Amino acid sequence: MINMKSYHICTNCVMDTTDPNIIFDEKGVCERCNQYYSQILPSWNKGNGHDEELKKILNKIKKDGEGRSYDCLLGLSGGFDSSYMLHFAIKELGLRPLVFHVDAGWNTPFAEENIAKMVTKLGVELKVEKINWDEERDFQLAYFKSGVPHLDIPQDLAFVAVLDNFAKKNGLKYILNGGNISTEVIVNPQSWGYWGTDMKHNKDIISRFGTVPMKTYPFTSVFKRKILLPYVYGIKVVKLLNYVPYIKKEAEDLLKKEYGWTPYPQKHFESYMTKFIEGYWLPERFGYDVRRPQLSSLILTEQMSRDEALKRLENSALTNEESKELFDRIALMLEITTDELKSYLEMPHKTYKDYKHQDYLFGLGSKVMYWLKLDKLIRI
Repeated sequence: MINMKSYHICTNCVMDTTDPNIIFDEKGVCERCNQYYSQILPSWNKGNGHDEELKKILNKIKKDGEGRSYDCLLGLSGGFDSSYMLHFAIKELGLRPLVFHVDAGWNTPFAEENIAKMVTKLGVELKVEKINWDEERDFQLAYFKSGVPHLDIPQDLAFVAVLDNFAKKNGLKYILNGGNISTEVIVNPQSWGYWGTDMKHNKDIISRFGTVPMKTYPFTSVFKRKILLPYVYGIKVVKLLNYVPYIKKEAEDLLKKEYGWTPYPQKHFESYMTKFIEGYWLPERFGYDVRRPQLSSLILTEQMSRDEALKRLENSALTNEESKELFDRIALMLEITTDELKSYLEMPHKTYKDYKHQDYLFGLGSKVMYWLKLDKLIRI
């Protein structure tokens, strides 16, 4: 938890010393803000001035898709960004995406309803791949048993692996991604998570705490994602929302009006597991509030005032009643007692360093790709 004697919060956004590696300048502004103003904003320009770049990308996608039923692949989680990305791709860009949903078993009813509303109104086919529930449940439980904070890895790993494999198998060269600078320019601090594609790390946690053989689980690796996918198979992950002005409030209003789409109280709350991890587990166990980077992104992109963000942070993401109900639900879905789940909440904190890992290789690879301008944040 936070040591209040040394506690500091950025004077510009709401990032604070729950990120132990945060650095402030003499004015109390964090390095994340300074990076945004000096390196990202000048190139991105809030999505303005990229018309020619966007046109070139769209022409390439459409040309490569000529004669095919689809020209790209779009993963639809039911969450906000992917839902708007679907509307944007079809209605505003004229693309023909194959819409794909990866069902890891944690969908909320709101997510199911929002997905159905979108695909029905747009008249598109939805392909769904269900992850083996015994493997998903056991993999997720293994991460709880490990004591680390990066509990989102099992779900996220399945999502990206399934999409990558499907694109490769079906000859689709473009995967549309709803990720964007406008609402995600401040990402979670590295100290709050870890590389999901470090298979040495995943295998160690599974070998120590897993009980179900992972015969069908869709794993992937950093080598597959960063090297094989783009440079051998020619499959590109494209973030088209970075090429246009993307305002969250305007996009949300459009989704509600055009599709009857139901907003979530918080980003990523379309999944019971993610809602539990981000709304309860991380704040309660580690003191990490993922709303800080989310709200800080909106502050930097001038979609929210700092005062409004601070006011939102005065209250917990979930009420006591919501927390208890969700705690009981997750224990039931994991097929353990609430007492067992509580024991993992109260166990000593662990990090990736307590298990086998290849962080040194990931760090080196990240630096190399940055130097070669292959994986820079400011590249849109």
